[in-house]
Amino acid sequence: MFKKKGQKRKLEEELGLVPNGQKAKKAEEVLPEVEEFPPKDAKGRKYTVSVAVPGSVVESGQTAELKTYLVSQLGRAFALFNIDEVIVYNDSHKKVQDTTEGVFEGANKDDPNVFLARVLQYLETPPYLRKALFPVHRDLKFAGLLASLDSPHHVRMDEESPYREGIVHGRTGKANGSYVNCGLRKEVKIDRPVKNGIRVTVQLAGIPSKDSKFVAGRVVSPKAPRETLGLYWGYEVRLAPTISKVFKECPYPEGYDLKIGVSNNGEPIEEAATKIKPFKHALIVLGGNTGIETAVEIDQELDCAIEDTASLFDLYTNPCPNRGSRTLRTEESLLVSLSALRPSLLAKGLEN
Repeated sequence: MFKKKGQKRKLEEELGLVPNGQKAKKAEEVLPEVEEFPPKDAKGRKYTVSVAVPGSVVESGQTAELKTYLVSQLGRAFALFNIDEVIVYNDSHKKVQDTTEGVFEGANKDDPNVFLARVLQYLETPPYLRKALFPVHRDLKFAGLLASLDSPHHVRMDEESPYREGIVHGRTGKANGSYVNCGLRKEVKIDRPVKNGIRVTVQLAGIPSKDSKFVAGRVVSPKAPRETLGLYWGYEVRLAPTISKVFKECPYPEGYDLKIGVSNNGEPIEEAATKIKPFKHALIVLGGNTGIETAVEIDQELDCAIEDTASLFDLYTNPCPNRGSRTLRTEESLLVSLSALRPSLLAKGLEN
């Protein structure tokens, strides 16, 4: 459904939005001007946190129902800890594609990476947009088992919010605007023409009068709610064919300046958390049942011996040493790691 780069980020580039979500050039306004929101003293969040997990994590589920429920657990964890980007990487010898487009039929065409990415994308999408953005697909057969994220961008119909996610479904008569379904009782009319079927982030002009046929709004960067209000606005999903591509295809020009590997061979996470330095873009990489080391071993683009895996990261940490079980599942490792790292990440994230 969404390309590797993400539909929201692609739209941001096509519209020429600058990093703070404002328009690079002021378009000819045909709608009431949207008031600046929030006030200048509102506190936003500039830094980001990304998490990389292998698609093989879903293979521990014996049925499609269990696989779907497992993805639901991961998605809930990403939302609870305000994760901005999720990278699904391949840790097997099989080649994978870098998009979730296409219909996969036949027993030999199942791809756990694509399955995980597609269901995570579906879960992140506001419920009122899912039918329009996701065609019927067998990966989503048991989507009814997914627990709701109930994130700030999953806005209810009568709930007030300065921002909403929407899908463009028509242009105005004068071709200088578009209509957007934002899950409201009335359509939103934005100030520029946008291709139908595109998901957009819209800043609303305010509560319309009873006589108004539509709500006025404008398209902004998907980062605007986070950077202006500090609102968590969901995660983007990216597919990586190898673990090295997790680092090389970073969407941020400056790259990840804090890289944390989660492995049984690392130092206790309580000690590692105290070593976190100020950062702009953090990346936390988790391994599958056989660990990050397996993904490093099969990646032919990495000039790194398996015993030197820790050298790829700023911190290499064991989330649960001296545990009472021989195994630590990836979904368990995710929750334990994010819980332990959260205080330090909140304290060290840069706002400029």
